[in-house]
Amino acid sequence: MNQAFASNFAKSMFLAILGLFILTFIGTRMFTHIDLNLYGYMVGTIVFIGGFFYRFIAWGERPPTKILIKKGMKLLFKKSTPATTVNHLVTYKFIWNRGIYRWLQHVLMGGGTILSCFVTFPLVFGWMYFTMDDNGMYNIIMIGVNVLTVPADGIIANLSYNALNITATMVILGVCMALYRRLKNNQARAEQKFMYDFLPLYLLLFVSITGLVLTFMNVVLHGFGHSVMSLIHQYSVIITLIYLPFGKLAHIPFRPLSIFAKNYREHYSQQSMKECKVCGESFVSVEQSNDVIDVLSINQIDFKQDEGFHLAELCLPCRRKYRIAQFSGAPTHQLKVKEANQNAKG
Repeated sequence: MNQAFASNFAKSMFLAILGLFILTFIGTRMFTHIDLNLYGYMVGTIVFIGGFFYRFIAWGERPPTKILIKKGMKLLFKKSTPATTVNHLVTYKFIWNRGIYRWLQHVLMGGGTILSCFVTFPLVFGWMYFTMDDNGMYNIIMIGVNVLTVPADGIIANLSYNALNITATMVILGVCMALYRRLKNNQARAEQKFMYDFLPLYLLLFVSITGLVLTFMNVVLHGFGHSVMSLIHQYSVIITLIYLPFGKLAHIPFRPLSIFAKNYREHYSQQSMKECKVCGESFVSVEQSNDVIDVLSINQIDFKQDEGFHLAELCLPCRRKYRIAQFSGAPTHQLKVKEANQNAKG
């Protein structure tokens, strides 16, 4: 299989497009139910997939990432994986510790974006579509199978009509909260860059607003200006999809891999902990410390010290004090440094 392709990127892209083709073939009943109005979104999605695989493979080829993915796959079926998945991908518990404001911001923005993808991609590739019977019943079709029939004026049907309107409203609220924080918080303002930090937010905002304007034109203006706005909205979505793998928004499809990191730290921390060579406190697992040393050696970086220990065998506070000692000439154990960040001990 590997010999049939020029690179891992070519193989991954081929398999992904082949999978999309098969699913679309089945979902559209041999391409008999294709909405050509969504053709542009389909092309944008395929380009996004290519960019995602390019970015993922470039990242995955790095020695630290290879170790994380390899060991993370072995630990994927831990008993704690379902709870970790919920905390990292659904409830955002790790952000809750930073503050309710930032947690709500991420829930609205991240949740709205992910839910809109769950609705949009199946529609684009024909895996899901809707039909209306003469008796006023609304049918939801998934992969060519009628999975649900509900009254056209019922709650479920109305939620289906307005699913993207709801998610767009969530994204707009989340983006506005993020923009407000980044413009008002002094630390955030000092660290922000327009192209990396603000542009993704403006793209999400523009996509969401144009989507809501489309609904307004259809419902209130009875379709006036719909054709022009639909093109504007479609182009904004395509541009965002093409940009997504290469900017800050790439952390959305990469986020599930945080489960690997969490399982890695928890599993090996339960086995044995590494004690700092200076202060004797446990700070990381023995496995993680050894992996860091191995990765550095692969990159031909040697932090072996004359005292007989490796810098990766020191906790962060002692590592800082050791570096100060190298410049000042004072013995490391005599340096009294108060840690400004108490969470940086591990």
